[in-house]
Amino acid sequence: MKSDRKRILYLLPFVFLILACTCSGQEFLFEPTPDSSSDYEQEPEIAIATATALPDEVIAEWDAQDAVLVNLYQRVNPAVVFITVLAGEEMTLSPLGTGSGFVIDRQGHIVSNNHVVEQADVVQVTFHDGTVADAEVLGRDPYSDLAVIKVDVPEERLIPLEYGDSSQLQVGQRVIAIGNPFGLTGTMTVGVVSATGRSLPSEVLASGGSFSNPDIIQTDASINPGNSGGPLLDARGRVVGVNTAIRTTTGVNSGVGFAVPVDTVKRVVPALIEEGEYEYPYLGITYDSRHSVAELADPLNLPVRHGVLIQEVQPGTAADRAGLRGGDRDVEVFGTTVRAGGDIIVAIDEQEIRDIDDLLVTLIRNTEVGQRVVLTIIRDGEEMEVPVTLGERP
Repeated sequence: MKSDRKRILYLLPFVFLILACTCSGQEFLFEPTPDSSSDYEQEPEIAIATATALPDEVIAEWDAQDAVLVNLYQRVNPAVVFITVLAGEEMTLSPLGTGSGFVIDRQGHIVSNNHVVEQADVVQVTFHDGTVADAEVLGRDPYSDLAVIKVDVPEERLIPLEYGDSSQLQVGQRVIAIGNPFGLTGTMTVGVVSATGRSLPSEVLASGGSFSNPDIIQTDASINPGNSGGPLLDARGRVVGVNTAIRTTTGVNSGVGFAVPVDTVKRVVPALIEEGEYEYPYLGITYDSRHSVAELADPLNLPVRHGVLIQEVQPGTAADRAGLRGGDRDVEVFGTTVRAGGDIIVAIDEQEIRDIDDLLVTLIRNTEVGQRVVLTIIRDGEEMEVPVTLGERP
């Protein structure tokens, strides 16, 4: 009995230990120690830190911004169309290219780019719901790269967009592009106005001309092949430009896109609808596009540092009839030959002209063919005013 009692007392601590572990929900796994001489190392506990949730008011601000873009897309996308251009005879038509456009009224007029439709034999328009309609090209303008096509569909299918005011655009302002890049219909991208008042040579726009397209909007909203002709919009969904070109070395967007300002659309499109073309006012002068008057002021000893130095006056033009003078001698400047001695245009109707872009923008924005304007010029160091009746760009 005594030996049994001793055995029970000896086992009792182990019974309590087993009971305690069972009650606590833990299990013990006994494994042999690989090296009885080594110390047992317990794995360190790892604490995972998580970010504190943002306040509801911060999340609400983001939700509000998302809601603006979602609502804008839902309102505007039905007005944006996918344009397919076909070439060839009726029985042998083949796809030539694609682009974008947008509805501007309930008469079926759609604005796009000239370079989208200029080589088309057949133009087809696909609406956001998949409806396809043939379109007629009413007018094209290679200089602004604008075109107007027309479809004959029920009015209820036409959802026109509202024009904004491109003259009020500010660098940094958010803009939205909707179009069909690479044939991906109804694509929306968001960016900002990167610059205004850019000037693009017409060859960039594939117009084949020799004139610049001034007052262009630059944006970083992604624009790729197929976006051409689609709208550039402000946050209210109003058209502020027509997406027209990108600057790239790879053929895809590199963050530099260009749009024709809607103020140009307002001026050119009505003429394209009525006449099929737009007449641009024309002075008839040539100038040195390589050097500004500011750069030439010291080498040529010019009395001003702004304006446009006339190199030549084209015979029979408005400038010729008004008696404007071109250069009378060649001078080597910065390793190039410059025609010096001509009149310097410094203002039009008392509006200062800083450079050639200013001259082009002022003529295109504020004048028309047959209008009489007063040029302020510098001739032989003296300021004088010359009235000019503008002609038509050839």
